[in-house]
Amino acid sequence: MSIGNSPEDERPFEDDRAEAHRSIGHALRQARIAAGLTVDDVTNATRVRIAIVHAIEADDFAPCGGDVYARGHIRTLAKAVHLDPAPLLAQYDAQHGGRPAPTPAAPLFEAERIRPERRGPNWTAAMVAAIVAVVGFVGFTAFKGGDDSGAKTQVAEGSTPSTSKSASPTPKSSKSDIPKSNPSDSAIAAAPQDKVTVQVSAANGRSWISAKDHNGRLLFDGLLKQGDSKTFQDSEKINLVLGDAGAIQLYVNGKKIDDNFQSGAVERLTYTKGDPQAG
Repeated sequence: MSIGNSPEDERPFEDDRAEAHRSIGHALRQARIAAGLTVDDVTNATRVRIAIVHAIEADDFAPCGGDVYARGHIRTLAKAVHLDPAPLLAQYDAQHGGRPAPTPAAPLFEAERIRPERRGPNWTAAMVAAIVAVVGFVGFTAFKGGDDSGAKTQVAEGSTPSTSKSASPTPKSSKSDIPKSNPSDSAIAAAPQDKVTVQVSAANGRSWISAKDHNGRLLFDGLLKQGDSKTFQDSEKINLVLGDAGAIQLYVNGKKIDDNFQSGAVERLTYTKGDPQAG
């Protein structure tokens, strides 16, 4: 009399051993379980599709698409579950008419096995391209509209609009006092006595200029082309930096400044209500 398992309990075990000897799929399945791996683990490690792994473990090699691919899958799965593929391949050849003649199909199997799954559109790349296009358009617009933005800044901060090419309208109270014959009799000629008014004209060429009010707030910072002019007004003083002073003609509180600025010289000037003498 046996102790532990009955003969009925022992027979399935013997059948399993016999089946493992006969069956390639059973051997692969048992080795996978012994290695603590799931079918998903094997698929992720080998890139062999889940349906093919299940079919091979059930000894169904039809989904492989031919003997060459079946042998390749058997070799790949055996290595993944730590089995020697040689006995399994010999068993497969014996059961399916011998090993096929060498063909260039093996590289095709490798390509099929590692072929990535079809993915959807790359929205991230499309979004990055759209952002780059928008940033480029904004930069181009800002570069082209530099002069107009300077004029708008003056209006927003309370400075008097330019009398030449500025798009901002000139106040009606000054417009009636402007004779058209003499540049010095411009809108600044009627400037209020309690403020300082400075007109900067690029009469002899172009020049970069910067203008700030008495609080240090920037009124303008940019390039004046030849023939352009800017007018600034403040309650106390105007601070100027002229990049090429020789190209500039100044009118302060309605009076022309006759300083002999040198061409290419940088001048830093301050004007108040009591000028036209430089402060």
